[in-house]
Amino acid sequence: MKILFDFLPIALFFGMFKYAEGHKDWAAGTATDWLGFMVSGGVVGPAEAPVLLATVVVIVATLAQILWLKARGRKVDTMLWVSLALVTALGSATIYFHSESFIKWKPTVLYWVMGASLLVGELVFRKNGIKSLMGAQMSLPDAVWRKVNFSWVTFFAAMGFLNLWVAFNFPTSTWVNFKLFGGMGLMLVFVLAQAFFLNKHIKPDTTS
Repeated sequence: MKILFDFLPIALFFGMFKYAEGHKDWAAGTATDWLGFMVSGGVVGPAEAPVLLATVVVIVATLAQILWLKARGRKVDTMLWVSLALVTALGSATIYFHSESFIKWKPTVLYWVMGASLLVGELVFRKNGIKSLMGAQMSLPDAVWRKVNFSWVTFFAAMGFLNLWVAFNFPTSTWVNFKLFGGMGLMLVFVLAQAFFLNKHIKPDTTS
């Protein structure tokens, strides 16, 4: 459920983009009415309207996630705050400059922030971020926890570069498809591979 919750803004971004892409005249008119006061020149054309409307949706959806968690008295993960800051800053630049390049950088920056936090935690603070998240559920040797932590660092770094490659070498519609299906699919495959690796190294319970 948490994975679905985390991917909800991406799914809504995808849905709005695809609908607007198929109704470009509506998208241009709606984007001009909604965003004309924010954009350079005051008019949004049909070419850039889909990504601008999708950007507004993902900003609102991310903010709504935080408000929903706050209303229920739940803790808001640091990365969700970082995601809101990035999508708001880069999304606002996308809207104002009519340029999708800014919002295309958002997944990469978020991947690299997550990878860097795990790396700095391990090397500087001697704190294994993955062990902190999962240590209560399983017992593993410290060497294995380090391998798992660095594998996530590598995965996030690679995903950041892959996002940029797709974003700037293929049409925006291809990038939007990759953002949802490619990103989620690769994450799922990696998590399953991690689960298989962890299962092989779990320490037997000797307390019973």
